[in-house]
Amino acid sequence: MKASHRIHTILLILSLVALLVLSSGCQAKPAPPLQVVTTTSLLGSLVERIGGEHVSVTILVPPGSCPGHFDIKPGDVQAVADGKLFLKHGWEGFADKLIESAKNPDLKVVTIEVKGNWMAPPVQSQAVDKVLAALSEVDPAHKDDFQKNAEAYKKIIEDTEKKLKEKLAAAGVEGVPVLCGKYQTGFVKWAGFNVVATYGRPEELTPQVVKELVEKGKAAGVKLVIDNLQSGPDAGVEIAKEIGAAHVTLSNFPGGFEGTETWEKAIEKNVELLLEALGK
Repeated sequence: MKASHRIHTILLILSLVALLVLSSGCQAKPAPPLQVVTTTSLLGSLVERIGGEHVSVTILVPPGSCPGHFDIKPGDVQAVADGKLFLKHGWEGFADKLIESAKNPDLKVVTIEVKGNWMAPPVQSQAVDKVLAALSEVDPAHKDDFQKNAEAYKKIIEDTEKKLKEKLAAAGVEGVPVLCGKYQTGFVKWAGFNVVATYGRPEELTPQVVKELVEKGKAAGVKLVIDNLQSGPDAGVEIAKEIGAAHVTLSNFPGGFEGTETWEKAIEKNVELLLEALGK
């Protein structure tokens, strides 16, 4: 009797274990995240915000570096070979060669064409729509989640712009004359400054160009010379000294400065640096 009871118990346990195994096998496994490769942190940070848990993002160019001087590494080729979606701005000289080297027939390549400086809120908002469309096309199953995340992020952009515009207005920067690196022009104009003249990378600053910038700066009473971190953080230092103006370096990419991994932290840092340079 005892042996019969023991056998019955063992069979019951085995039946329960089998049932658990079968039921777990029937449960739908979550889809792996979409493998997205982006050229810059401007694109990468947007994909992360809109894609959320449904994406895994690889950003190729370090945010403090100049994309124009980026050198392809073996790891970059492998990342693209493993990717499903590749996002680029369209001006990256290395992108086509990298995509060709990866030999990935399943890779979807999308150029996110948005004119203007992406640090400026109106431009950032336009970029959200473009990235949303790209993600939704490649992964339609999560389109609703992408849309929800995009709408929430656009609200953050709107609130951030309002807060920073009020801060800039209170500091009285509207119309303050400045010289700036050409890659910062759109953002600096959004902030309300009067851009008297712009200049390129350090290698483009010939003695004649510098002389003309100094003359324009002095004539216009320029108060601030603004450099771009990624293209030359000290390009305008000597020009500022000649004019007798303050100097500051801003970043065009999230993550360029420590603690600025998101767009809103990056733009807040830029505004903070501008006001500090002016003694505001």
